[in-house]
Amino acid sequence: MNGKKLLKELLAGAVIIFILSNIISWIRQPKLDSTHLPERTVTLLGGSTYRLKPGKPVVIHFWATWCRVCKLEAPNIQRLSRKYEVLTMAVDSGSAEDIQNYMKKYKLHFKVLNDHDGSWAKRFNVTVFPTTFIYDSSGELRFSEVGYTTTAGLLARMKLVE
Repeated sequence: MNGKKLLKELLAGAVIIFILSNIISWIRQPKLDSTHLPERTVTLLGGSTYRLKPGKPVVIHFWATWCRVCKLEAPNIQRLSRKYEVLTMAVDSGSAEDIQNYMKKYKLHFKVLNDHDGSWAKRFNVTVFPTTFIYDSSGELRFSEVGYTTTAGLLARMKLVE
């Protein structure tokens, strides 16, 4: 097999995987009661507060310390959080200290709410981890992703909502 033919087959395979993963994510996306960002003030790990409100694009990311896919995706969320507003919800992941130790171990520094009882996950109908919601500056839900998402995919979606 020559190089051009192999490259074409690899590219075709990548396109098929991309399309299938987006279809699966669309099928598995949570059904929300409202597509508008809930305005609330939440308490983050460490005791600081964060206000969820429209005004700029925001990502809400549900993950868990016990989730292997979440661990793989965490560096992508870290990179995204350097440029955009990102609020993460650590679901059923133990105490604040447990989550802080996890964050320290993997050198993660994004905003985290400890959803110790899963109440936020229930509010967003999240049953699969990781799940990511992207809201535009007016507070409207523009994208939801279930499962692993690349840094490039996250950044591209954020560019579309800016």
